[in-house]
Amino acid sequence: MEAVAFWVLAVAAVGTGVTVFAVDSMARATFALLASFLCVGAELLLVGLHYLGVLVILMMIMEMLVMAVFMVMYMMNPAGLMPMSMLHNRRGAFGISGAVFAALAAGIFAIPWPERAGRPPRDPTFALGESIMGPKMLVMMVIGIAILATMIASVVLATHRGRYDRDA
Repeated sequence: MEAVAFWVLAVAAVGTGVTVFAVDSMARATFALLASFLCVGAELLLVGLHYLGVLVILMMIMEMLVMAVFMVMYMMNPAGLMPMSMLHNRRGAFGISGAVFAALAAGIFAIPWPERAGRPPRDPTFALGESIMGPKMLVMMVIGIAILATMIASVVLATHRGRYDRDA
């Protein structure tokens, strides 16, 4: 059952990734990209990488929603919903993407893949954090909270009315 779910999510991730270039607006492309990332996050959950899966899902939801909000606010094309083409320089893009795909596919078969040495770590999340951040993990956690507090404070300070000024 997990194998079927994995392949369904893989096909959905690629399909929605292709949809990014098939839709005719930036807003629709943003949500198609979000769907692709959600499929990838679900695949990470399926293969047992729970921390990374949840991280990808939460980060991509927030990132794509912020991107959609900024498109609505700042694009000359309101909300990015008026028809437009997402493809520019089709021949060049197809040539480059075909060459990159061929190189990556050739690399799969040309590179000798290493055998597993040892056993998986007892706590993969801790091992991943330690390998990425090393002894700076606590510092990064504190910085993350500080950045969140800064974002909340900037939104609060940007509003000219207070909580009780709705009726005024």
